[in-house]
Amino acid sequence: MNPSPEISPLKAQVRAAMRARLRMLPPDGWKRQSAEVCDRIRSLPEWAEARWVGGYVPMRDELDLVPLMREVLASGRRLALPAFDGNSGQYGFREVGDWDRDLLPGRYGVGEPGSGCAAVPVTWLDFVLVPGLAFDARGGRLGRGKGFYDRLLASAVGVTCGVGGDEQLLSAVPVEAHDIRLNLVALPKGLYGPGAQDKRC
Repeated sequence: MNPSPEISPLKAQVRAAMRARLRMLPPDGWKRQSAEVCDRIRSLPEWAEARWVGGYVPMRDELDLVPLMREVLASGRRLALPAFDGNSGQYGFREVGDWDRDLLPGRYGVGEPGSGCAAVPVTWLDFVLVPGLAFDARGGRLGRGKGFYDRLLASAVGVTCGVGGDEQLLSAVPVEAHDIRLNLVALPKGLYGPGAQDKRC
């Protein structure tokens, strides 16, 4: 689908502003907010009930939720992470059984499951952690502009949960018809999105 000529420049402006804002957050701020979001997600019944979890390896300006993903593996539940497929030029989920053994350097400098890890359909995932540059209270998400997550989550049937710092919540995120809205957005200061009405803390 072609991008909207009206919205695309606005997205670029918001991305640039968010990147500048996130560069200002000190490392201890990222560490604190990461721990707070981990605690918030742990309290969700949907998280506790999920047998298959979709996670991610954090980039420098994303919350580090690796402790949560290690807990998934330690509990015997199943974990899948995005991995780039050079043949299709797209991302798909692959299962990770051992965090330290199964991750290899990926396309954008972050770890990805190796080709020996089994492919996992997104429809198997009960709960998916989704990073982004910005979110809004209606489940809107602004990614990095490649559209990988929108395509990756197009067929998702489980809970899709955006995760970010308090600085990443905007009054409205510019979205287009092909942009996937999330069920939840978990921030240190609260839960947002269509699935958050009964979970506000």
